Amino acid sequence: MFSPKLDEIKKDVLKKTSSLFEQIDTVSEINTKKVLDAMRKLKVSDAHFNTTSGYAYDDIGRQKLDELFAEVFGAERALVRTHFVSGTHALATVLFGILRPGDQLVSITGKPYDTMQTVIGYDNPSPGSLKEFGILYDEVPIVDNKVAYDLIPEKVTAKTKMVLIQRSRGYSMRRPLSLDDISKICSIVKGINPECVCFVDNCYGEFIDIKEPVQVGADIMAGSLIKNPGGGIAPTGGYIVGKDKLVELASYRLTSPGMGDELGASLANNRLIFQGLFLAPHVVAQAVKGAIFAAGVFEALGFNTSPKSTEARGDIIQAIELGNAKNLIAFCRGLQFNSPVDSFAAPEPWDMPGYADQVIMAAGTFVQGASIELSADGPMREPYAVYLQGGLTFEHAVIGILGAANEVIKE
Repeated sequence: MFSPKLDEIKKDVLKKTSSLFEQIDTVSEINTKKVLDAMRKLKVSDAHFNTTSGYAYDDIGRQKLDELFAEVFGAERALVRTHFVSGTHALATVLFGILRPGDQLVSITGKPYDTMQTVIGYDNPSPGSLKEFGILYDEVPIVDNKVAYDLIPEKVTAKTKMVLIQRSRGYSMRRPLSLDDISKICSIVKGINPECVCFVDNCYGEFIDIKEPVQVGADIMAGSLIKNPGGGIAPTGGYIVGKDKLVELASYRLTSPGMGDELGASLANNRLIFQGLFLAPHVVAQAVKGAIFAAGVFEALGFNTSPKSTEARGDIIQAIELGNAKNLIAFCRGLQFNSPVDSFAAPEPWDMPGYADQVIMAAGTFVQGASIELSADGPMREPYAVYLQGGLTFEHAVIGILGAANEVIKE
């Protein structure tokens, strides 16, 4: 199906990465047992899958989902809702729920990705941003593609209300954070200001390791259900987990003060979210294997990758510097052609809401835009890096990645 050169590269990469795949399978098994134990402990039942309407008081499915996510992620409380339209929406709900006019937010991981910049409002002004509500903002710069731990005390003070810790890389070539990185950051911040809230953007990081950020020092974290924890079948939504009082404040932002998480109808069948969480550890393992395979293939073709195929991973994203716009477009078109949905579409760069530059995306997914499914995107700017993520099965990831490589070679 592909050139003899790519077939040889495939065989070589699979041989070199076999020991890494064994480690990934071990993590997947541990996390699967963790989810299974939680579902048994909380007595998840078919009765929790039903939809509700109206105010949905005493929605047992909604309540059980909150309990389940809190249990799995080792948190005091959780807020799991299809009402969240994206991961950025869940993150913004935390920010606006906890921060008040005059409070200071500090990003520990440099400039956040584009959509979070519009939420904050300082680098990319937007109506309704934190800046418009009088929230002060600063950031610790990324140095040599790493967190600058020594600069944290220069930015975080006794007056800092919250720090934002972005686990994944966003549209940058910095490495994603490990749990050790997150633990170290939280320790430094708490040493400066014990009352400062450590908030982790956990998008793309769930089930990569056997623990989650709130189990190693973070106070609260949030993410998207159409990424890792949705297992590829959650239809939409997001989650927030963490300390009881902090999640409660976020719930007042999602609905209204006084209502919080007591209301909210389950209009979509909750089974998809329960089942998606059950499948998530295995699906994440498939995505990580695909990312490692992609790194190996494009390293063999001479491209710069991050992480390298042999490096430890903090998320499911594989960044590949393609060098020019033509290669970036070719990669996305090759991946799209090898997708199960909309394979006939030809991706083009476009002005995507919330992004500073035009963005090209390949996402032939069953759930629109679901980045736990095999997908890729990248901004049309130097170094023309593509950010590959997801893969419901490793077999599909191999086919899609080789298809993308084939188009880049042609270009």
